[in-house]
Amino acid sequence: MAREPGPAALWLVRHAESMGNVADAAAHDSGAGRLELDVRDPDVPLSPTGESQADALGRWLAGMPEDERPTTVLSSPFTRAATTAQRALAAGGLDLTIRYDERLRERDFGAFDGMTGAGIRAEYPDEARRRGLLGKFYYRPPGGESWADVALRIRSLLATEALRHDGERLLCVSHQAVLMVFRYVLEELSEAALLEIDRGEPVANTSVTRYVRGDGGSFGLVEYNAVTHLAADEHDAGAPVTEENDVPSPA
Repeated sequence: MAREPGPAALWLVRHAESMGNVADAAAHDSGAGRLELDVRDPDVPLSPTGESQADALGRWLAGMPEDERPTTVLSSPFTRAATTAQRALAAGGLDLTIRYDERLRERDFGAFDGMTGAGIRAEYPDEARRRGLLGKFYYRPPGGESWADVALRIRSLLATEALRHDGERLLCVSHQAVLMVFRYVLEELSEAALLEIDRGEPVANTSVTRYVRGDGGSFGLVEYNAVTHLAADEHDAGAPVTEENDVPSPA
């Protein structure tokens, strides 16, 4: 049987810490209903900590053997992901092309954009109850996307990019919910299994999740949510590990 085309390895990286993550943490600490941000979600920049995380990722990639590190990069076009990819390649001196694909963008929160869970429960109590009934995977905020909607994007991306990146080691820089849905699609998880993973371990900023493609064409998980590249060593001071949530939850 002929081998189906596709990447030899797939690396999934969550963007580095953004000013949106910082604003989210501040809003939760103060009990505010909305984040204090003056830019639209696609334009939210990295925080200073995020910049150091992206640079640390790049130095770590550069230190890998050439025949193991990624050979091509896809990124969400949102500023926080695009900047993560750009800074990582620059810090590592890696001469790779970055292509931007809107299918890797953040999940659309619709009417809940810029809100905290407390704010949603206060302003949209009926929606909060509906989310409780439907659950995290299938609930779609008004004007926004569910995780199931994001799965359609991921399936489309994997199908169309398989031939373009046949045999490559493909690195994708994206967002928290998108990376979780990648696991759902690649590992053919059930809704319950995915949500159990989501409850158990927050996806850290600039964390690395790696898959290797087997002889049968399916991807096997090698590591999930790895952040060892952020640790300090004798060459640099490293970067902090951060895990702020990207997704407002009304539940």
